Amino acid sequence: MRREWDLDDLIASWTLVDADQELLSQLHGRSRLSCALMLKFFEIDGRFPRHVGEVPPAAVDYVARQLGLAGDDPVRFEVTGRSAERYRTQIRDAFGFRVFTRGDEDKMTAWLAEQVCPSELNEDRQREAVLARCRAEKLEPPGRMDRIVGAANRIADGRFCEVTVSRLPADVVAALWAVLGDENDTIDDGEAADGPDDAERGFFSELKADPGRLGLETLLAEIVKLRRVRAIGLPADLFTDVAEKRIARWRARAAAEYPSTLRRDHPPEVSLTLLAVLCWCRQAELTDSLVELFIDLVRVINTRAERRVEREQIAEFRRVGDKENVLFKLAGVSMAHPDGVVRDVVYPAVGEDTLRNLVAEAKATESRRRQRVRTVLASSYSHHYRTMLPKLLDALEFRCNNTAYRPVMDALAVLHRYKDRDGRLTHYERADRVPLDGVVRAEWRPAVVDERGRVERVPYELCTLQALRDALRRREIWVVGARAWRNPEADLPVDFDLHRDMHYTAIAQPTDPTEFVTALRTRLDASLARWAQAMRTGTAGTTIGTRKGQVWISVSKQPAQPVPANLDALKDEVIRRGGRCCPGVRAAPPSTGGSSAGVRRRR
Repeated sequence: MRREWDLDDLIASWTLVDADQELLSQLHGRSRLSCALMLKFFEIDGRFPRHVGEVPPAAVDYVARQLGLAGDDPVRFEVTGRSAERYRTQIRDAFGFRVFTRGDEDKMTAWLAEQVCPSELNEDRQREAVLARCRAEKLEPPGRMDRIVGAANRIADGRFCEVTVSRLPADVVAALWAVLGDENDTIDDGEAADGPDDAERGFFSELKADPGRLGLETLLAEIVKLRRVRAIGLPADLFTDVAEKRIARWRARAAAEYPSTLRRDHPPEVSLTLLAVLCWCRQAELTDSLVELFIDLVRVINTRAERRVEREQIAEFRRVGDKENVLFKLAGVSMAHPDGVVRDVVYPAVGEDTLRNLVAEAKATESRRRQRVRTVLASSYSHHYRTMLPKLLDALEFRCNNTAYRPVMDALAVLHRYKDRDGRLTHYERADRVPLDGVVRAEWRPAVVDERGRVERVPYELCTLQALRDALRRREIWVVGARAWRNPEADLPVDFDLHRDMHYTAIAQPTDPTEFVTALRTRLDASLARWAQAMRTGTAGTTIGTRKGQVWISVSKQPAQPVPANLDALKDEVIRRGGRCCPGVRAAPPSTGGSSAGVRRRR
């Protein structure tokens, strides 16, 4: 029951109608008030208050005034005791409700375990579902709600384990147990004993580990890890009908386990389910991490080439003295005559022909710069990063839902056909259809297609990887087995149609699209109106100008936030309880501003 009520809500919900007055006609004084409050509380919430504190004070005063009991003294009432039990019976009879029995508890537990718990794991929402079910069946809500919810969750977990184990073939079960390694070779708390098979026994810990720093070696290591997980052979439809919330909860539970606890502390079906969920989730997570590593790696390859060429150009520019002098002259005359005309001020100082020649040279320099970037990029890729291409194409399966225009997918098919060819084969065969439009950008055409019309492999592979990166980021291409980079048509939960209302409630959005659009438009119009008013009064903290010929809105920097009052005290208490976290680390002096880390490494 909510605590805050305005007058309109009190009138709509807590007003005593004729039927209520008839039920209260045989009571007097405080007994009448107690029964009236219990009556209206039950009508609104579908249950009786457990104590007087659950009844909103505003509702108490409003009902007391209707009964002529409001005065200077605090209004007193009761919702427990022998009289309250008699009121409960009368109210239940008036609304056609009955007491919740043990048989109802078993039925409610079975219904909750079958219909709600498989897709909704939040216990508060499970309780709301029980209350709604009780109201629909005209049952007074049970007093042992936690027991019903707990029993239903245990039943749902047991069924989940049974179904999961029943879907696992015998060879997959053996492979899952093998993930834990040899029981005799593993000591408690997941620490592997020393020996020649440490790498094999440590696959469970390796499986839970996140990828290392960005680089080609990390990408190749993740590919190997993904192959080992796929080799377990989990069925493709193992968890297709299971809610993602349940998978996420069991995955978090499995990540906190050790091999010894999985063998010792759980029944075999629970341990197998935990292992299956962990491997299933890690298979999708490793696929996602591979895609993300690939996207970042392509960006790094391009960025490093650009930076290398920029450094070379800066060094070359510094060696040419004439350009520097021209720049100084331009700056000097511009500062001396800021309002002057270019033809009258700049041309006499530098010369129109000189400026025209500089522009032409700059254009030529830009062309050479792009050519140099392509050369550096191709060299870096062919000598180091190219080894990732065949392994990446074997590890990831790319798909596209567009059946009409698929240039990147066609380019990937070409790369697949040539991934095992000798690297010394520099050009594609003329008989192969190598797509260029939609894959190779205009500035890369001279580097990809030679003067004889042949397509060179290395620059074309670079263009294809860049096009693939862009297509993945805009979700035009998706990856089989991924989660974050999966098919966009599978983004909705598997039980969305079955529990549509529950999912909309979880994100606090209406099911009616018109209501959603109207509310969104209202908020947007109100925000724009407030921003426009702030711009007129100069309090918006933003400025509007132009940048590169386009309108540009600049937001001023926010002032530094004040240091929380208890931050230093919290740091001192952490240090007092835990001491130094490691050798060479000591407490920092009390900060005078900012958000210092609290500890600093001794030099």
